[in-house]
Amino acid sequence: MIHFLTSHSLWLSATIVVVLPTLLAALGPSIVRRYVKLEKLTTNNEIAGFKFATIGVLYAVLMAFAIIVVWQKFSDADTNVAAEAAGAATIYRLSHGLDQQSGAALRKGMSNYLTAAINRSWPAMERGATDQYPRARLALDAIYSTLLSSQSSASRETAVLPEILRQLDVITLARNARLIAADGIVPGVIWPVLFGGAVVTIVFTFFFGSENLRAQTAMTVLLSLLIFSELLIIIAVDYPFTGPIKVEPTALARVLAEFGPAASGAK
Repeated sequence: MIHFLTSHSLWLSATIVVVLPTLLAALGPSIVRRYVKLEKLTTNNEIAGFKFATIGVLYAVLMAFAIIVVWQKFSDADTNVAAEAAGAATIYRLSHGLDQQSGAALRKGMSNYLTAAINRSWPAMERGATDQYPRARLALDAIYSTLLSSQSSASRETAVLPEILRQLDVITLARNARLIAADGIVPGVIWPVLFGGAVVTIVFTFFFGSENLRAQTAMTVLLSLLIFSELLIIIAVDYPFTGPIKVEPTALARVLAEFGPAASGAK
């Protein structure tokens, strides 16, 4: 359900997560007032106020923690893609330190990897199916095979090869982190607590007694808008590579355009 909300337009998610619950919350005070007299509700104001304050603080802490975590992980996903692109650019440059055949094979393998990551991995991650298209992994394995099978004894190549392998490790680690982040950031057990806490916090306001029913309803609506808007933020960035708010493969595409076959005139 969360992936469905994330993968569709922000307007649809906002309607389901914010607008509909807020409309239901607006009806709450009126419904309760029909079955419970104002006098009885007013007698609960003092005790309910203390309890509501405790619930509000606990839920606010949980909400703030969730928002900070998902935003940090979203930022980390963007950083990992940038690191993956930087490693690829460095390998392109270092490949000229190898012999002509090995260097050309390395550049071709890196171009194949970036092409597969952009055209295959990203659409798969957006659908939540990161393991259905192993073309990028196979291209990365081919690069390792090319480097490990190199038997050159030239001093320059001997010095360059360890750095190329180190940059390849950077790419591998960044790719693994990207695939892990694509599965979602918030653990499944947290979502019932977040939505359940939102419902409890809002329903609690139904049982306060205010002579002005419109004012009480307006306060409930404002509280509902605030809480569910924050939930919408968490949902929107929970999957960093899915939906309207996502990390794009722009950095990888820029490296491919600068160093790949198109840039060198290869066909």
